[in-house]
Amino acid sequence: MENEKLPRREREKLRQRQEMLSAALDLFSLKGYHNVSMNEVAEKAEFAIGTLYKFFQNKEDLYKALLLQLCDRFEEALTQAISEPDDEIEKLRNYVRVRLERFRANIKIVRLFLAERRGASFNIKAGLDEEIRKRHHIFLHKIASIFETGIGTRKFKRIADPFSLAVALDSTIDAFLLLWLDLPEHHSYPEDPDAILNIFFQGLIDS
Repeated sequence: MENEKLPRREREKLRQRQEMLSAALDLFSLKGYHNVSMNEVAEKAEFAIGTLYKFFQNKEDLYKALLLQLCDRFEEALTQAISEPDDEIEKLRNYVRVRLERFRANIKIVRLFLAERRGASFNIKAGLDEEIRKRHHIFLHKIASIFETGIGTRKFKRIADPFSLAVALDSTIDAFLLLWLDLPEHHSYPEDPDAILNIFFQGLIDS
């Protein structure tokens, strides 16, 4: 692993930082962002409060680090998912499948993020919203390029511009995920990617 190439002291710092992030995530998920103090995070992570502040300026900075870590994990997994197969349909199937897998693997922080975003009083400073939107926009263009290639090879019909198709697919996946998250006893998430993709394929694929 890449971290193993770092000096021992740097590896130790990374380990400590991750332990602090994990402790914060557990507390935020259990009690909510507003009800957790930096002292509680330090105590749960078993570090002195001064050590915690060496890594994070304040609670907002800590929360931002959690969200950016989630973004990094999602981007890495999703980029790999759409890079491996040559066929555009398989790329999209991989994309839907991996979105679900990463969602489940990071359910704590996803729940936390959605809960806090619904609170009107919550505001992230330091440009976090802008940074996440920018990264999301860039990835949407990657999905759009899959539709563009499929249209160019006549595998897909041009029923809309590729970027609009990417936005529509992204929003549809999120809708299924959020419905499952809010009411899992009534709405299961489709395990088969085609259950979602057929919404698009019925109008896209030339017969």
